[in-house]
Amino acid sequence: MTGFIRVATLTPSVVLGNPFANAENLLACVDQAHEHGASLLLAPELSLTGATCGDLFLTQSLLEQTTAALASLLEDLPAGITLVCGAPVQVDGRLFDCAVVLQNGRILGYVPRANLPRSATRLRCFSPAHALSSTTLPDGTPIGTDLLFAFGQLRFAVGFGTTPSPTAGAPHLLLCLDATPEGVGQTALRRQTLSTLSHTTGCAVAYASAGAGESSTDGIYSGHRLLAWEGKTRAEALWEDGISLMDFSPAWVEAHQLRTSKSTTSKQTPRLITADFSPTESDAALAGLRANPFIPATPDAIQARCEELLTLQTEALYRRMTQIRAKRLVLGLSGGLDSTLALIVCAELCRRHNLPADTVLAVTMPGFGTTDRTYNNACTLAKTLGVELREISIVPCVTQHFTDIGHDPKCHDVTYENAQARARTWLLMDIANKEGGLLVGTGDLSEIALGWSTYNGDHMSMYAVNCSIPKTLISHCLETATHTLAAQDSPAAATLKQVLKDICDTPISPELVPGVQQTESIVGSYELHDCFLWYFLRYGCDRAQLAELAALLHSATPETERTRTLDIFCRRVIAQQFKRSCSPDGPAVGGIALSPRGGWMLPSDANLKL
Repeated sequence: MTGFIRVATLTPSVVLGNPFANAENLLACVDQAHEHGASLLLAPELSLTGATCGDLFLTQSLLEQTTAALASLLEDLPAGITLVCGAPVQVDGRLFDCAVVLQNGRILGYVPRANLPRSATRLRCFSPAHALSSTTLPDGTPIGTDLLFAFGQLRFAVGFGTTPSPTAGAPHLLLCLDATPEGVGQTALRRQTLSTLSHTTGCAVAYASAGAGESSTDGIYSGHRLLAWEGKTRAEALWEDGISLMDFSPAWVEAHQLRTSKSTTSKQTPRLITADFSPTESDAALAGLRANPFIPATPDAIQARCEELLTLQTEALYRRMTQIRAKRLVLGLSGGLDSTLALIVCAELCRRHNLPADTVLAVTMPGFGTTDRTYNNACTLAKTLGVELREISIVPCVTQHFTDIGHDPKCHDVTYENAQARARTWLLMDIANKEGGLLVGTGDLSEIALGWSTYNGDHMSMYAVNCSIPKTLISHCLETATHTLAAQDSPAAATLKQVLKDICDTPISPELVPGVQQTESIVGSYELHDCFLWYFLRYGCDRAQLAELAALLHSATPETERTRTLDIFCRRVIAQQFKRSCSPDGPAVGGIALSPRGGWMLPSDANLKL
């Protein structure tokens, strides 16, 4: 994947008060990061001297050796590498704790620490950034907290600690140097703070703190390295020298910031420091790229996500139910994934709010293409959950409808299919009215994105409870329900576990035509569609980038099938907006929503070519 930057955080071995040894150790880490393809490297605060030198900072020998060590770093730094390291810098008779930005044989700028840590020696030795009396050193090198480094498409800012001051400009990356002692609970707090910083600003965040060689006296230093983006820790290490790596895309950061209106800025006008810089070819793991981005990475995280989603769906539905004073919850039950999840939500609502199970009215409506497998699963599911089940065949009314409109029932075209979908919705709406109920929609996020529904058929309901749950996550939601219910030692729990497993194993099908009719053979793989949807809506990826992502993340899928599915996605995701423009209310509980009321506002006449 092109257009990515590989950033590395470094923990070099530290020899207190020996800048030359520290420069050598730093270069060893630089070489290691360079071998791994990193081009932007961050070392800890005061990494050229050690952070716990105390009053040694005030000796001329240490300052002179630091200057000489910086010069040697400049000579030995590999071409194309940008290194940000920490060093004491003397300006106009004052000493400043600075981040030094080096590249291609020159120092691009110095960023002094604005807020000094509460250390007696650090406060005595160093002055805060506001004490600077000039904005450049005698050799013309800029110094200040207002520096913004613009390297081609990348903009990055440098700060200190876990809560750097607001930065001028709109950076894609925040580099945070630190030298903070460890204490009980400090690592977890620091991790949470940095991940939150990446979430609130929308920036990628790189953090490097002083290592274990610093001290064994009062403060103990862990060499904490952390890289985060979008509120997630992408790489982390403690108590070891070495490097940590992350890939990120400045263009994706910018797209995410635009979408969420997030950035880290101040009223200060930045001084722009420009230099050449080349993006790298991304590694999927280092960039956090995933084939199924809606699905968390670990089983525990999947279960936690699905449990949270069930709670959010349940409480949203209960709020709407009480708002309109509905007496019952009505839904069509097909025996497929979507209607099963909607039924689970309705049953959970009854359990949580002490309502009888038969508050839920499930209606199964077999038609021309209904299979015994889905029909039996629907009946078993409703019976096991204790909800009321009604069966209404749509064959007679649809057959009469074909006669009324002059359609040959042997012609299995779009009229044949849509007439069945609309008949079901018409029946459900009227039943909900008759029962004083709320018709619960079953359509999911993936179907809404593709417009894979019949206009004013399954497209419509009174509340769309699944509207921000993607197809690839629904089976995991049902599996989570299965694991929870399986813990109950009862025949009903065993039956429910069995039927939910079979529903998850059933090929996805609209069952509108007699015989085998599989949705994914028509529109393509939902794994691909959900992957396209995530990267298109979250980062604004165009068709070429989506194709590149598919080749990288779904290489096992034949290229012809990837191309066919991408063609369908690019055509339908824009053209089907007219269905989303009049979609029913539903809870935006996932990371992406397509509601026309705020989640995804697009004119129905849009003709964008992805």
